[in-house]
Amino acid sequence: MLDTTATQEIANDARARANVLRLAAAQALTGANSAVIFATGSIVGATLAPDISLATVPLSMYVLGLAAGTLPTGAISRAYGRRVAFIIGTFCGILTGALAAVAVLYASFWLFCFATFLGGLYGAVAQSYRFAAADGASVAFRPKAVSWVMAGGVFAGVLGPQLVQWTMDIWPPYLFAFSFVVQAFVALVATAVLWGVDAPKPAPSDMHGGRPLFEIARQPRFIAAALCGVIAYPMMNLVMTSAPLAMKMCGLTVSDSNFGIQWHIVAMYGPSFFTGTLIARFGAPTIVAVGLLLEAAAAGIGLAGITALHFWATLIVLGVGWNFAFIGASALVLETHRPQERNKVQAFNDFLIFGMMALGSFSSGQLLAHYGWSMVNMVVFPPVLLGLAVLSFASFAKRRAKMQAVEKIPDPSI
Repeated sequence: MLDTTATQEIANDARARANVLRLAAAQALTGANSAVIFATGSIVGATLAPDISLATVPLSMYVLGLAAGTLPTGAISRAYGRRVAFIIGTFCGILTGALAAVAVLYASFWLFCFATFLGGLYGAVAQSYRFAAADGASVAFRPKAVSWVMAGGVFAGVLGPQLVQWTMDIWPPYLFAFSFVVQAFVALVATAVLWGVDAPKPAPSDMHGGRPLFEIARQPRFIAAALCGVIAYPMMNLVMTSAPLAMKMCGLTVSDSNFGIQWHIVAMYGPSFFTGTLIARFGAPTIVAVGLLLEAAAAGIGLAGITALHFWATLIVLGVGWNFAFIGASALVLETHRPQERNKVQAFNDFLIFGMMALGSFSSGQLLAHYGWSMVNMVVFPPVLLGLAVLSFASFAKRRAKMQAVEKIPDPSI
């Protein structure tokens, strides 16, 4: 029986490894979508918006799309399989590039906002790549599968900003218009890559059953995982979306901004080559805590000065912190549900994260315009402290539950 189980685990891990390669490639291509939007969104917004305080609204619309797309992605994946959701997502990505290019050509602020909203829908589907990589994998391989897929974002960090740098002036005077045309083509390539993912429609037994979502969400482990994700991602997004416009306001160039965003994205995904191994060795809660502390450190660097080096250092440290905190929180989520519960639980977790990001994102432009770059960084500290406190409580609760379980085991010598 043990040999059969071991053989099945080996076969499942082999299938998962094949999927990881495709999903990592798709992560790189899809990440270029978000990289282009974040590198250009606030600058294009400042150019097209009727008021400078609305400059970051296109980025907020992207985040709103992320939030709006998470639950439908889970529902589609559960009903028709993950691959169908993936292809729908890439179609949204193609529309993003096409409509954004038209918006820039015709100076339509609200069309540009709609285009970035579609980009958010594409991004919401892409967030499920990390969970799809873990489907059917052994418990030991799951953190590595999640981490390796996220590592594909390293190439997005190079591809996206360089794509902007190479193409932003091709259609003068329409800055960035051709960048979005190329971004649409990259989404088309992602469609071909994702077509080969082995993600069949769920079995009928997986369509029903499982615990109610509320029961799962009450677990201290899930609360800690979701809350840390809610803190790690929105805080990173707040600083990242404000940085390009803040750099421009401080007299730095678009090239400086592109360079900072490029290395920020590399820092976001580069550690993924070993984050899974760190989680396996030290545990997810420890890695999440390190990530949150690094995000706080990034905010401290941002408060220390406004030179290009300060901005770049802030963005790089912020990226590494996000990687540890977000991947660690994702690994914690995988510990809280059963196989038949995965789609609804994962989608609900992402809905909480990106819903909070959407709420916070709409205030980032106002925060930067009225209170400055320093306030953007100061906002990071209270949520990080809250996340560390809840994470400590959940770890204590787990250790206490284990001790109580051991105490209930009868002594065979009695």
